[in-house]
Amino acid sequence: MNINASPHSLSGTVTVPGSKSHTIRALILASLAEGTTRIKNPLPSADCRSTADAIPLIGAEVRFLKDEWIVKGAGRNIHLPQDVVNVGNSGSLLYFLAPIAATQKGWSVFTGDESIRRRPADHLADVLGQLGAEAHIARPEQRGCPLLIRGPITNRNTVRTPGSVSSQYITGLMMASLLMPGTLRIELSDPKETPYLTMTKVWLERYGARVEISNDFRHIEVTAPSELRAFDTTIPSDWEGVAFPVIAALLSKDSRITINNIDGSGTQGDDAIVEILNSVGAGIKWDKDSGTLEVSGSRRLSTESLPGAELHINISGFPDAVCALAVAACFTEGKTVIEDAAMCRKKETDRLSVLVSELTKLGASISADEDSLTICGHSPYLKDGGVNAEFAMHGGTVESYGDHRMAMSLACLALGLNDGQRVTVKDAECCAVSFPDFFTTMNSLGAGFELPEQK
Repeated sequence: MNINASPHSLSGTVTVPGSKSHTIRALILASLAEGTTRIKNPLPSADCRSTADAIPLIGAEVRFLKDEWIVKGAGRNIHLPQDVVNVGNSGSLLYFLAPIAATQKGWSVFTGDESIRRRPADHLADVLGQLGAEAHIARPEQRGCPLLIRGPITNRNTVRTPGSVSSQYITGLMMASLLMPGTLRIELSDPKETPYLTMTKVWLERYGARVEISNDFRHIEVTAPSELRAFDTTIPSDWEGVAFPVIAALLSKDSRITINNIDGSGTQGDDAIVEILNSVGAGIKWDKDSGTLEVSGSRRLSTESLPGAELHINISGFPDAVCALAVAACFTEGKTVIEDAAMCRKKETDRLSVLVSELTKLGASISADEDSLTICGHSPYLKDGGVNAEFAMHGGTVESYGDHRMAMSLACLALGLNDGQRVTVKDAECCAVSFPDFFTTMNSLGAGFELPEQK
């Protein structure tokens, strides 16, 4: 599905769906527990549905109601997956469930879509091997799935691993430790995406586990409780999804929107975008008491008040925000450098290379090296409010590469272009991976995205 996007003003109030990261953790942990869990406000995205489809393979049961999902946990009757686990496009599901499967006796097989089969899994195989399981990459030259695992884990030695490729397999180990006696110790030499490890810690502690994480995230210890008991939970809004209506309203002319149900718990690292964007003049208002964000457009964004007149963003804690922040940087006067970004090359696409390719098509001055992205942007507005002749962003046809965050970012970019410009985003249906009904939701604010059925 190709969509067309053009300059529009946004207004109104919107609620972003529940967090994908929280929903997948809730589903998997509920499947391990004794009893029945009611998960309210789950994210019904493709990745979350893949997880809901996978946990019955280990003995859980799932029922889908309108606003909640009900999981009857496998508890002490958890068993080896009864079939090949196809994770679809979900790296979280792969990296979370594979270590859990490794605690069971016998062989498990994990695979996924084309994107997942390109993503590295050798680091996961390595840590499972350290714990005494067998783990084999079916195509060693590709470093990815299919992944074959033979459990059970037998070795309680400390796991040592960089942690720089992703935090997801570390979360998987922490979850799997709930099925192991004693204490699992994880030593990380280069931890990344650390807010997600904090999120996992909070979830495990709700189930009674004792979790200790050092201030530098290099040392993690998890001790399982004597029993995992189910409890009801409500999923907060997804900050990774919040980023897109935020930049859409910020970049578009005369826009003013309110986003409800904002998570103020501090367990989602992507909430850093508010401080980052406000540092260049966004003026986003976050009312943590009411859980709302107010975002207005027609503001001049500039790095001029920052040290060295440059915006430097260390993205290692929230790499999924790289697409949205790169788009915002194209509309920000001055230089933006997104640093510590190598892991962005190992997501659904090599996002650094893809951002350079597609944003260049739309007039951006952007370059990348192995570990960073540099954007020299221009605001559409001068200091006096006049039109900035150096603003060079324009319309065109761009590829999403089947990457949901690329598709949403590129569509939102078009809303801030000059009148008469249009961006066509190819294969935009991939947005359903993390934000179902994204285009319908945005059109309720006036985004004017043209979908095929509307032509």
